[in-house]
Amino acid sequence: MLLLEIIFWTAFLLIAHSYLFYPILTQFIGSFFKNNSTVYSKEDDLPFVSILMAAHNEEQVIQDKIKSIIESNYPASKIEVWIGSDCSTDKTNEIIEQFAKEDARFHFYEFSNRTGKIGIINFLNKKAKGEILLLTDANVILEKNTLFELVKHFKNPAISLVDSFMKHRNLKTDGISHQESNYISNEVNTKYAEGKLWGSLMGPFGGCFAIRKVDFKTVPSNFLVDDFYTCMTVLKNRKQCISEEKAIVIEDVSNNLNAEFKRKIRISSGNFQNLAQFYTLLFRFNGSAFAFFSHKVLRWLTPFLLILILALFPFLFEANENYVYFGFFLLLMLTCLALDLLLQKLNVHLSILRYLTHFATMNLALFIGFFRYLRGIKSSVWEPTTRNQ
Repeated sequence: MLLLEIIFWTAFLLIAHSYLFYPILTQFIGSFFKNNSTVYSKEDDLPFVSILMAAHNEEQVIQDKIKSIIESNYPASKIEVWIGSDCSTDKTNEIIEQFAKEDARFHFYEFSNRTGKIGIINFLNKKAKGEILLLTDANVILEKNTLFELVKHFKNPAISLVDSFMKHRNLKTDGISHQESNYISNEVNTKYAEGKLWGSLMGPFGGCFAIRKVDFKTVPSNFLVDDFYTCMTVLKNRKQCISEEKAIVIEDVSNNLNAEFKRKIRISSGNFQNLAQFYTLLFRFNGSAFAFFSHKVLRWLTPFLLILILALFPFLFEANENYVYFGFFLLLMLTCLALDLLLQKLNVHLSILRYLTHFATMNLALFIGFFRYLRGIKSSVWEPTTRNQ
């Protein structure tokens, strides 16, 4: 029975470590450290940048995205833009072609068959001439200073990848946008601290990050989370990945629970692909390995740790009635979850309950995603989340 108790509380503490202790301690300790200070100034001869973007039916956002690139205060002569339209059937191609006619820096490729973001970025990378690549999504809007704030860090030869700092807009109360935004914001702050502490942020925000072209490796065509693959490839080669809090980008956050659930299943499948690819980095026993284990691996294993806890509970309760308090806690959580689902149907939205729903669906998506990974993933083609929900 003692062994069962040790397993029970170890599983509980591992979950608490990943979701609570690790981000709090990392952000607190990281606040005493400075980010990379070996940076370019705006008066320096800045490196040439190739902006790579895949687009599929993005007519709602593509014009604003291109304008945000054009309005950047980075030297115009040091920018080129490569956009691949992934078999778009709306006005995306028409909008991009118009900008390409007016600005010679823009290069447009139309793919007649669905290729997927990874396939398009791999293709555009071969065309790019820049020393630095900016990989970005169509719905992520840059501020005027974003590009410079990302690129400035590449004066330091140890740094190979720099992530942006995401902010959200158009938050609503009838879905999960507040909960998703707060979760992502905590992730962004944790990754910023990881970069300062170890030069090893655990995966950039895939919507906008910069990387040295020499360090970008072709992503396997069936991988679903290309940004994490790219980041871990850099760390595998013992180079640094950091983020820059002044490199702000703006994005609408998902508000529809069902749509976000499907997206998280896809991402979860890709997470296990990356775990199988890079698990050996855990055995380096350095800061990067600690961050990988604490921030990512434990998160991905949380649904299985939860199942283990629930499976052990009846045996522990039978032997020790003190575990009745855990039973009350579990019953309370299930009641709150059911209550939130009921209130949603009545168009009543309580934020505190929605956080529980967000946590539960996220872990259910991880559980389903694991078995989809086991079945094998042959293609990375997927439909983007609906814009401006």
